[in-house]
Amino acid sequence: MWFMILLVHLKIHVKIVLFKTHNIQSLINFVASDYIKFAMKNYLSLVKFSHTIFALPFALIGFFIAIGVHGYDFKWTTFIYVILCMVFARSAAMAFNRYVDRKIDKANERTANVREIPNGTIKPTSALVFVIINCVLFIATTYFINPLCFYLSPIALLVVLGYSYTKRFTALCHLVLGVGLGLAPIGAYLAVTGVFDWLPLYFSFAVLFWVSGFDIIYSLQDESFDKQQQLHSIPVWMGRKNALHFSSCLHFVAAFFVIWAGIQSDFNWLFWIGAAVFIGLLIYQHLIVSPTNLSKVNLAFFTTNGIASVVFAVFVIGDIFLKW
Repeated sequence: MWFMILLVHLKIHVKIVLFKTHNIQSLINFVASDYIKFAMKNYLSLVKFSHTIFALPFALIGFFIAIGVHGYDFKWTTFIYVILCMVFARSAAMAFNRYVDRKIDKANERTANVREIPNGTIKPTSALVFVIINCVLFIATTYFINPLCFYLSPIALLVVLGYSYTKRFTALCHLVLGVGLGLAPIGAYLAVTGVFDWLPLYFSFAVLFWVSGFDIIYSLQDESFDKQQQLHSIPVWMGRKNALHFSSCLHFVAAFFVIWAGIQSDFNWLFWIGAAVFIGLLIYQHLIVSPTNLSKVNLAFFTTNGIASVVFAVFVIGDIFLKW
Protein backbone atom coordinates (compact mmCIF):
# COMPACT_ATOMS: atom_id res chain seq x y z
CA MET A 1 0.00 0.00 0.00
CA TRP A 2 2.69 2.41 1.02
CA PHE A 3 4.54 1.55 -2.21
CA MET A 4 1.51 2.56 -4.32
CA ILE A 5 1.16 5.85 -2.43
CA LEU A 6 4.89 6.58 -2.99
CA LEU A 7 4.54 5.79 -6.69
CA VAL A 8 1.58 8.17 -7.04
CA HIS A 9 3.51 10.94 -5.29
CA LEU A 10 6.52 10.28 -7.52
CA LYS A 11 4.39 10.51 -10.67
CA ILE A 12 2.88 13.79 -9.47
CA HIS A 13 6.35 15.15 -8.67
CA VAL A 14 7.70 14.16 -12.11
CA LYS A 15 4.73 15.82 -13.83
CA ILE A 16 5.28 19.02 -11.83
CA VAL A 17 9.01 19.04 -12.73
CA LEU A 18 8.23 18.42 -16.40
CA PHE A 19 5.58 21.13 -16.36
CA LYS A 20 7.98 23.61 -14.76
CA THR A 21 10.79 22.63 -17.14
CA HIS A 22 8.48 23.05 -20.13
CA ASN A 23 7.37 26.47 -18.89
CA ILE A 24 10.94 27.58 -18.22
CA GLN A 25 11.99 26.43 -21.70
CA SER A 26 9.02 28.25 -23.20
CA LEU A 27 9.93 31.35 -21.23
CA ILE A 28 13.55 31.16 -22.44
CA ASN A 29 12.41 30.73 -26.04
CA PHE A 30 10.01 33.65 -25.70
CA VAL A 31 12.64 35.93 -24.17
CA ALA A 32 15.24 34.91 -26.78
CA SER A 33 12.77 35.47 -29.61
CA ASP A 34 11.76 38.84 -28.17
CA TYR A 35 15.41 39.87 -27.76
CA ILE A 36 16.24 38.91 -31.35
CA LYS A 37 13.28 40.93 -32.64
CA PHE A 38 14.33 43.87 -30.46
CA ALA A 39 17.95 43.69 -31.63
CA MET A 40 16.96 43.39 -35.30
CA LYS A 41 14.64 46.37 -34.96
CA ASN A 42 17.41 48.47 -33.39
CA TYR A 43 20.05 47.54 -35.95
CA LEU A 44 17.66 48.04 -38.87
CA SER A 45 16.93 51.45 -37.40
CA LEU A 46 20.66 52.11 -36.93
CA VAL A 47 21.39 51.56 -40.61
CA LYS A 48 18.13 53.21 -41.75
CA PHE A 49 17.29 50.10 -43.77
CA SER A 50 14.29 51.86 -45.31
CA HIS A 51 16.69 54.25 -47.05
CA THR A 52 17.96 51.33 -49.14
CA ILE A 53 15.33 52.37 -51.68
CA PHE A 54 17.63 55.18 -52.82
CA ALA A 55 20.43 53.07 -54.32
CA LEU A 56 19.05 49.52 -54.62
CA PRO A 57 16.65 50.29 -57.51
CA PHE A 58 19.56 51.74 -59.49
CA ALA A 59 21.65 48.65 -58.73
CA LEU A 60 18.83 46.59 -60.24
CA ILE A 61 18.87 48.85 -63.30
CA GLY A 62 22.60 48.16 -63.74
CA PHE A 63 22.02 44.44 -63.29
CA PHE A 64 19.24 44.22 -65.87
CA ILE A 65 21.07 46.44 -68.36
CA ALA A 66 23.78 43.78 -68.47
CA ILE A 67 21.18 41.09 -69.15
CA GLY A 68 18.45 42.74 -71.20
CA VAL A 69 20.46 45.31 -73.16
CA HIS A 70 23.87 43.68 -73.51
CA GLY A 71 22.76 40.06 -73.69
CA TYR A 72 24.39 38.40 -70.68
CA ASP A 73 22.75 35.39 -69.05
CA PHE A 74 20.54 35.79 -66.01
CA LYS A 75 21.82 33.86 -62.98
CA TRP A 76 19.93 33.70 -59.71
CA THR A 77 23.15 33.30 -57.76
CA THR A 78 24.58 36.54 -59.18
CA PHE A 79 21.31 38.34 -58.54
CA ILE A 80 21.33 37.24 -54.90
CA TYR A 81 25.00 38.19 -54.53
CA VAL A 82 24.25 41.69 -55.83
CA ILE A 83 21.41 42.12 -53.32
CA LEU A 84 23.62 40.85 -50.51
CA CYS A 85 26.46 43.20 -51.49
CA MET A 86 24.07 46.14 -51.45
CA VAL A 87 22.78 45.19 -48.00
CA PHE A 88 26.23 44.55 -46.51
CA ALA A 89 27.89 47.65 -47.98
CA ARG A 90 25.07 49.96 -47.00
CA SER A 91 24.76 48.48 -43.51
CA ALA A 92 28.50 48.92 -42.96
CA ALA A 93 28.44 52.51 -44.28
CA MET A 94 25.43 53.64 -42.23
CA ALA A 95 26.55 51.97 -39.01
CA PHE A 96 30.04 53.40 -39.42
CA ASN A 97 28.58 56.86 -39.97
CA ARG A 98 26.59 56.54 -36.75
CA TYR A 99 29.70 55.28 -34.92
CA VAL A 100 31.98 58.07 -36.17
CA ASP A 101 29.34 60.77 -35.58
CA ARG A 102 28.18 59.52 -32.17
CA LYS A 103 29.53 62.53 -30.25
CA ILE A 104 28.21 64.97 -32.86
CA ASP A 105 24.80 63.28 -32.80
CA LYS A 106 24.71 63.47 -29.01
CA ALA A 107 25.40 67.20 -29.11
CA ASN A 108 22.79 67.79 -31.83
CA GLU A 109 19.30 68.36 -30.42
CA ARG A 110 17.75 66.96 -33.61
CA THR A 111 19.51 63.59 -33.30
CA ALA A 112 20.43 63.15 -29.62
CA ASN A 113 17.30 61.26 -28.58
CA VAL A 114 16.45 59.44 -31.80
CA ARG A 115 19.74 57.89 -32.92
CA GLU A 116 20.62 54.59 -31.36
CA ILE A 117 24.18 55.20 -30.11
CA PRO A 118 23.71 58.59 -28.41
CA ASN A 119 20.45 57.48 -26.76
CA GLY A 120 22.09 54.33 -25.42
CA THR A 121 20.10 51.74 -27.36
CA ILE A 122 23.24 50.38 -29.05
CA LYS A 123 26.75 50.54 -27.60
CA PRO A 124 29.51 52.09 -29.76
CA THR A 125 31.60 48.90 -29.63
CA SER A 126 28.60 46.84 -30.74
CA ALA A 127 28.06 49.18 -33.68
CA LEU A 128 31.73 48.90 -34.65
CA VAL A 129 31.60 45.10 -34.51
CA PHE A 130 28.49 45.25 -36.70
CA VAL A 131 30.46 47.39 -39.21
CA ILE A 132 33.37 44.94 -39.30
CA ILE A 133 31.07 41.94 -39.78
CA ASN A 134 29.29 43.62 -42.69
CA CYS A 135 32.60 44.63 -44.31
CA VAL A 136 33.88 41.06 -44.11
CA LEU A 137 30.61 39.70 -45.50
CA PHE A 138 30.69 42.25 -48.34
CA ILE A 139 34.23 41.32 -49.40
CA ALA A 140 33.49 37.60 -49.00
CA THR A 141 30.42 37.90 -51.22
CA THR A 142 32.34 39.69 -53.97
CA TYR A 143 34.82 36.80 -53.95
CA PHE A 144 32.06 34.53 -55.25
CA ILE A 145 31.01 36.98 -57.98
CA ASN A 146 34.12 37.55 -60.10
CA PRO A 147 37.78 38.58 -59.61
CA LEU A 148 37.26 42.21 -60.68
CA CYS A 149 34.51 42.80 -58.11
CA PHE A 150 36.65 41.15 -55.45
CA TYR A 151 39.69 43.32 -56.24
CA LEU A 152 37.60 46.50 -56.30
CA SER A 153 35.66 45.72 -53.10
CA PRO A 154 38.16 47.41 -50.71
CA ILE A 155 38.03 50.57 -52.84
CA ALA A 156 34.23 50.57 -52.70
CA LEU A 157 34.36 50.22 -48.91
CA LEU A 158 36.94 53.00 -48.68
CA VAL A 159 34.54 55.35 -50.48
CA VAL A 160 31.36 54.46 -48.57
CA LEU A 161 33.09 54.39 -45.17
CA GLY A 162 35.33 57.37 -45.85
CA TYR A 163 32.35 59.64 -46.47
CA SER A 164 31.69 59.76 -42.72
CA TYR A 165 34.88 61.78 -42.14
CA THR A 166 34.53 64.22 -45.05
CA LYS A 167 32.31 66.82 -43.39
CA ARG A 168 35.15 67.46 -40.98
CA PHE A 169 37.28 69.00 -43.72
CA THR A 170 35.30 69.70 -46.93
CA ALA A 171 31.98 71.19 -47.95
CA LEU A 172 31.94 68.76 -50.88
CA CYS A 173 31.06 65.89 -48.53
CA HIS A 174 27.67 65.61 -50.29
CA LEU A 175 29.43 64.69 -53.54
CA VAL A 176 31.40 61.96 -51.79
CA LEU A 177 28.11 60.48 -50.58
CA GLY A 178 26.88 60.71 -54.16
CA VAL A 179 29.93 58.81 -55.40
CA GLY A 180 29.32 56.09 -52.81
CA LEU A 181 25.71 55.51 -53.84
CA GLY A 182 26.62 56.03 -57.48
CA LEU A 183 28.68 52.84 -57.34
CA ALA A 184 25.42 50.84 -57.29
CA PRO A 185 24.57 50.74 -61.05
CA ILE A 186 28.11 50.14 -62.30
CA GLY A 187 28.83 47.72 -59.45
CA ALA A 188 25.81 45.56 -60.27
CA TYR A 189 26.71 45.68 -63.97
CA LEU A 190 30.26 44.54 -63.20
CA ALA A 191 28.88 41.67 -61.13
CA VAL A 192 27.23 40.27 -64.25
CA THR A 193 29.76 41.18 -66.93
CA GLY A 194 33.16 41.69 -65.30
CA VAL A 195 33.81 44.62 -67.66
CA PHE A 196 33.07 48.35 -67.66
CA ASP A 197 30.61 50.04 -70.02
CA TRP A 198 29.42 53.61 -70.52
CA LEU A 199 25.68 52.97 -70.20
CA PRO A 200 25.67 51.89 -66.53
CA LEU A 201 28.19 54.67 -65.86
CA TYR A 202 25.64 57.23 -67.13
CA PHE A 203 23.22 55.93 -64.51
CA SER A 204 25.99 56.08 -61.91
CA PHE A 205 26.61 59.73 -62.78
CA ALA A 206 22.87 60.38 -62.52
CA VAL A 207 22.83 58.87 -59.02
CA LEU A 208 25.95 60.83 -58.02
CA PHE A 209 24.40 64.22 -58.82
CA TRP A 210 20.90 63.25 -57.69
CA VAL A 211 22.05 62.06 -54.25
CA SER A 212 24.45 64.98 -53.80
CA GLY A 213 21.62 67.39 -54.56
CA PHE A 214 19.08 65.96 -52.13
CA ASP A 215 21.71 65.52 -49.40
CA ILE A 216 22.33 69.25 -49.57
CA ILE A 217 18.61 69.83 -49.02
CA TYR A 218 18.65 67.44 -46.06
CA SER A 219 21.69 69.16 -44.50
CA LEU A 220 19.86 72.51 -44.40
CA GLN A 221 18.37 71.34 -41.09
CA ASP A 222 21.79 71.36 -39.42
CA GLU A 223 23.23 74.56 -40.88
CA SER A 224 23.39 76.42 -37.54
CA PHE A 225 24.60 73.40 -35.60
CA ASP A 226 27.29 72.61 -38.18
CA LYS A 227 28.58 76.18 -37.94
CA GLN A 228 28.82 75.91 -34.16
CA GLN A 229 30.67 72.60 -34.40
CA GLN A 230 32.91 73.84 -37.25
CA LEU A 231 31.63 71.13 -39.57
CA HIS A 232 31.57 71.57 -43.33
CA SER A 233 28.63 71.48 -45.73
CA ILE A 234 27.35 73.38 -48.75
CA PRO A 235 24.73 75.27 -46.63
CA VAL A 236 27.45 76.32 -44.17
CA TRP A 237 29.72 77.40 -47.02
CA MET A 238 27.17 79.12 -49.28
CA GLY A 239 24.16 79.85 -47.09
CA ARG A 240 20.67 78.40 -47.51
CA LYS A 241 19.65 80.27 -50.64
CA ASN A 242 22.81 79.55 -52.63
CA ALA A 243 22.89 75.98 -51.33
CA LEU A 244 19.44 75.38 -52.80
CA HIS A 245 20.60 76.90 -56.10
CA PHE A 246 23.63 74.61 -56.08
CA SER A 247 21.38 71.61 -55.34
CA SER A 248 19.17 72.61 -58.29
CA CYS A 249 22.23 72.67 -60.56
CA LEU A 250 23.26 69.19 -59.41
CA HIS A 251 19.76 67.89 -60.08
CA PHE A 252 19.83 69.48 -63.52
CA VAL A 253 23.00 67.50 -64.27
CA ALA A 254 21.36 64.34 -62.88
CA ALA A 255 18.40 64.88 -65.22
CA PHE A 256 20.82 65.35 -68.12
CA PHE A 257 22.48 61.98 -67.50
CA VAL A 258 19.09 60.26 -67.24
CA ILE A 259 18.09 61.71 -70.62
CA TRP A 260 21.51 61.00 -72.13
CA ALA A 261 21.34 57.36 -71.00
CA GLY A 262 17.95 57.04 -72.68
CA ILE A 263 19.24 58.49 -75.94
CA GLN A 264 22.41 56.42 -76.02
CA SER A 265 20.69 53.10 -75.31
CA ASP A 266 17.63 53.56 -77.52
CA PHE A 267 15.10 52.91 -74.74
CA ASN A 268 11.40 52.91 -75.56
CA TRP A 269 8.34 54.73 -74.19
CA LEU A 270 8.35 53.09 -70.74
CA PHE A 271 11.79 54.48 -70.01
CA TRP A 272 10.73 57.99 -70.96
CA ILE A 273 7.64 57.84 -68.74
CA GLY A 274 9.88 56.81 -65.85
CA ALA A 275 12.38 59.54 -66.70
CA ALA A 276 9.60 62.16 -66.78
CA VAL A 277 8.35 61.06 -63.33
CA PHE A 278 11.89 61.04 -61.92
CA ILE A 279 12.73 64.52 -63.25
CA GLY A 280 9.31 65.84 -62.24
CA LEU A 281 9.92 64.71 -58.64
CA LEU A 282 13.34 66.37 -58.68
CA ILE A 283 11.63 69.63 -59.58
CA TYR A 284 8.88 69.05 -57.00
CA GLN A 285 11.27 68.78 -54.06
CA HIS A 286 12.70 72.18 -54.91
CA LEU A 287 9.21 73.67 -54.98
CA ILE A 288 8.34 72.50 -51.45
CA VAL A 289 11.57 73.64 -49.75
CA SER A 290 12.73 77.26 -49.50
CA PRO A 291 15.39 79.13 -47.49
CA THR A 292 12.67 80.40 -45.16
CA ASN A 293 10.60 77.21 -44.91
CA LEU A 294 12.31 73.90 -44.09
CA SER A 295 9.21 72.21 -42.69
CA LYS A 296 8.99 69.81 -45.64
CA VAL A 297 12.66 68.81 -45.82
CA ASN A 298 11.91 65.24 -44.70
CA LEU A 299 9.14 64.97 -47.30
CA ALA A 300 11.56 66.17 -49.97
CA PHE A 301 14.42 63.98 -48.71
CA PHE A 302 12.84 60.59 -48.06
CA THR A 303 9.35 60.38 -49.54
CA THR A 304 9.92 62.22 -52.80
CA ASN A 305 13.30 60.71 -53.59
CA GLY A 306 12.22 57.25 -52.51
CA ILE A 307 9.26 57.36 -54.88
CA ALA A 308 11.44 58.80 -57.65
CA SER A 309 13.98 56.00 -57.38
CA VAL A 310 11.49 53.12 -57.20
CA VAL A 311 9.17 54.40 -59.94
CA PHE A 312 12.05 55.15 -62.29
CA ALA A 313 13.57 51.69 -61.78
CA VAL A 314 10.23 49.96 -62.36
CA PHE A 315 9.74 51.74 -65.68
CA VAL A 316 13.35 51.28 -66.84
CA ILE A 317 13.42 47.57 -65.97
CA GLY A 318 9.96 47.19 -67.52
CA ASP A 319 11.28 48.76 -70.72
CA ILE A 320 14.26 46.38 -70.68
CA PHE A 321 11.93 43.38 -70.29
CA LEU A 322 9.92 44.48 -73.32
CA LYS A 323 13.11 44.35 -75.39
CA TRP A 324 14.50 41.19 -73.76
